[in-house]
Amino acid sequence: MQAIGLFEIRGNVPAVVAVDAMCKAANVKFLTWEQKLGGWLVTIVIQGEVSAVQAAIEAANRTAINKVAASAVIANPHPEVMHQIEISKDRHKFNF
Repeated sequence: MQAIGLFEIRGNVPAVVAVDAMCKAANVKFLTWEQKLGGWLVTIVIQGEVSAVQAAIEAANRTAINKVAASAVIANPHPEVMHQIEISKDRHKFNF
C-alpha cells in the first residue's frame, strides 16, 4: 500500500536536511514541497510504502535542526489529495 508523508519545518536549510534524512532512512520518493509564510514554513511531501514513509518521517523528526511544526503519514491517500500534490509538483517544476 502506498502512503504519503508530510513534514513541516521552519526554514529552507532545515527542510533540505530533513529531505536528506528521509531519503537516506528509507526507500521513499521526494515529491514536492510548499513554502508558506514567506518561506518561514516548508512542507515536504514524500511517497512510498507505509512502513518506509513512517520510518522516513521518524528519521526527520529525530534529526531536525529546527523546530518541527507538524508531521503526518497518510496511508492510501484519496485521489484528490494526490491531485493537489501533483499540482504543487507541477508548479515547482521538480523533475524526479
